Amino acid sequence: MSTPEARCSGCRFFLWAVLVLFALGALGAALRFLPDRPVTYADPIEHFKYGSTGGERNMGFPYWLFQVLPEVCPDLLPGKGYASLGFIYEPGHDLPVGMSQRRHMGIDRVFLNCAVCHAATVRTAPDAKPMLVAGMPANQLDLMGFQKFVQACVNDRRFTPTQVVPRIAEKSGGLGILDERIVYPLAIHLMRDGVAGLLGRLNFIHLQSDWGPGRVDTFNSAKAIFSVPFEQLPKEELVGVADFPAIWNQGRKQGMQLHWDGNNSRVEERNLSAAFGTGATPRLIDHAAIARIEAWIASAVPPAFEKHYPVDRTLAAHGQKVYGQTCAACHGASGSDFAGEHVGKVTPIQAIGTDRGRLDSYTLQLAQNQGMLYSADPAYRFRHFRKTWGYANAPLDGIWLRAPYLHNGSVPTLWDLLQPVALRPKLFYRGNDLYDPRHLGFVADQPESQGKRLFAFDTRIPGNGNAGHEGPAYGTTLPAADKWALLEYLKTF
Repeated sequence: MSTPEARCSGCRFFLWAVLVLFALGALGAALRFLPDRPVTYADPIEHFKYGSTGGERNMGFPYWLFQVLPEVCPDLLPGKGYASLGFIYEPGHDLPVGMSQRRHMGIDRVFLNCAVCHAATVRTAPDAKPMLVAGMPANQLDLMGFQKFVQACVNDRRFTPTQVVPRIAEKSGGLGILDERIVYPLAIHLMRDGVAGLLGRLNFIHLQSDWGPGRVDTFNSAKAIFSVPFEQLPKEELVGVADFPAIWNQGRKQGMQLHWDGNNSRVEERNLSAAFGTGATPRLIDHAAIARIEAWIASAVPPAFEKHYPVDRTLAAHGQKVYGQTCAACHGASGSDFAGEHVGKVTPIQAIGTDRGRLDSYTLQLAQNQGMLYSADPAYRFRHFRKTWGYANAPLDGIWLRAPYLHNGSVPTLWDLLQPVALRPKLFYRGNDLYDPRHLGFVADQPESQGKRLFAFDTRIPGNGNAGHEGPAYGTTLPAADKWALLEYLKTF
């Protein structure tokens, strides 16, 4: 018969055992769910292509959900996988360029980073291997198509734990009981709710024609942060689609009027503003990771045309004289010398005459609202956003890789841009990475490339106008011989 002391000792042992088990459980949960750890890269270009901006914390897809979505809803994609939307895959990587990964809240999560909009491939010949160029516009990425695919698939009847979790288990090589029974079923429901909330705010994309590859409506997305009622906006505000820009030599562009309409003159504010597109909101942004990207793009330079194609130096010398008389004051003395009276300044819309959709979409009210972003952190608060009344004159570094041209990508080649508006193509095809070294642009007169259907760009659609940048000041009245010489000189930029 046990004594009271023995029974008490047994109780204490039992209580200690419970406490130890509880502590071990809490430690296990902490080790699983508390780490906030991005996948990192020592090389600055690899960091640019795959490094985190912090957006996974807010907008991140669970890694395996992202991987199986194309298998859950293959019929909602234009072709096989994310590559059919223009995402680029490199050997040795299971995520596309422009997609970062972070361990957060107990699960690997992925989302877009800066390179998704600022990296693309170029083929110098039909049978050439695609060359990845970091910093150039992502002219093959169909961002609207990606947004619509995710929304459609997540809202599809197939997007349920019963159908999705077995696919994840098969693709991942097996899931533990916690992941199979709790984590991924919960993630599926949370993703459905999160996508519904996000795209409810971005419903303006359903009021627009398809953007096509290489384009985005940057500042209507910004209005969504402030819950702007798009259905009540005047129609001239609703179409602000523009091409992705190149981002080389950012350090040398400090103080110039940046963005297509020149609405900000500080590179660091431009970068933080662009980071919103990667889900990096003020509360969740990874400033250290952004700083590494800023350090790289401050001095990054475009690849030289002459490494891939010949340049007629005699013809280019004549073109340099033509450029100096016609273009240098607005676009810089050369592709490496940005000096010029009007470089980095805004030309009024009445003078430039290009499509005003992007200009009108950015309003005085939005500029004022942006001043509230980062208001709790004086070190990062926006102070330089302004409403302008035209488009900015940008330097032309790497101009050969920045096709199509004008802010909305409505002119396929530089040769076409030197023609009067009446002679510019009214319909052409976007999304090709095959380069045309004679006319300086991507091949745009073919509806397909390598079995992939390209996007038919119609300049008659609102926001797609190809008028403007015309007359003696813009080179469209030059003799043909001078135009060819000018193109030859631009190959050296």
